[in-house]
Amino acid sequence: MNTIVSPSLLSADFLHLEKEIEMINNSKAQWLHIDVMDGVFVPNLSFGFPILEAIRPIIKKPLDVHLMIVEPMKFVDQLAALDVDTMNIHYEVSPHLHRSLTAIRKAGMKAAVTLNPHTPVCLVEDVLEELDMVLLMSVNPGFGGQKFIDHTLEKVAKLRNMIDKRGLKTLIEVDGGVNATTGAKLVAAGADALVAGSYVFGSEDPQQAIEGLYNLKR
Repeated sequence: MNTIVSPSLLSADFLHLEKEIEMINNSKAQWLHIDVMDGVFVPNLSFGFPILEAIRPIIKKPLDVHLMIVEPMKFVDQLAALDVDTMNIHYEVSPHLHRSLTAIRKAGMKAAVTLNPHTPVCLVEDVLEELDMVLLMSVNPGFGGQKFIDHTLEKVAKLRNMIDKRGLKTLIEVDGGVNATTGAKLVAAGADALVAGSYVFGSEDPQQAIEGLYNLKR
């Protein structure tokens, strides 16, 4: 199976956003990754519903929405109304994780949870059956273009073992510092999906960069 590639809109050229969306539509990317930041949970602001509403009519790929915010469950209905495919919330701001995942699925979206670099994968062991995906941050969230944290490879392997032992179909996604080299290592360790921002949008040939990640196989 080819690797799922989810380019991060955070690194796109917002002056020419329609052109960037067209490139994604014509590429091997399976999803479009949307990073929503509130300046509280992470030290940065990104974009919110006006951008999502603007691109929704023209994007042909499923939306992979990553909420780096302190109260993600306030926006379940709004995201569902925009036909978002996957709603991704952080473990670190989810004291009632099982309830939250149930609500996301009830709204018709796939349920995913993100773990920061310092958060061990064992903490999602009791909700794996409720998860469509786990996103492992391989940089500290909040900014693009950061250096890949090598320990992520060990976390991917541990999580892959947890999932496979139970015979689950839960996907493993990784976000941060992804390029051809780190992407190959992550896929070899057991990752299913790769989020790539600056590596894709900063490339001379973004579609070729996407295809290179897409062709990585375990």
